[in-house]
Amino acid sequence: MTKPHVHATHPALVARLKRAEGHLRAVIEMIQAGKPCLEIAQQLHAVEKAVVNAKRALIHDHLDHCLDADHFPADRDELKAIARYL
Repeated sequence: MTKPHVHATHPALVARLKRAEGHLRAVIEMIQAGKPCLEIAQQLHAVEKAVVNAKRALIHDHLDHCLDADHFPADRDELKAIARYL
């Protein structure tokens, strides 16, 4: 098991994801209330963008702070593995 680590950007990332979570709950309520599909689709798009932006921020933070240039061969494999999620 890897050791847990926290970056300075993680609290902001958690806050961003909690906002997206609340927004997603609101979208579910819109569906249950029978709101127009166009409105729902617009809100779902906003939720999707929020999650994508959070993911990108996490991955960029990882690239900036976790990969050790002194051990490039080992980190190259990790870089390849995490880059699939961009």
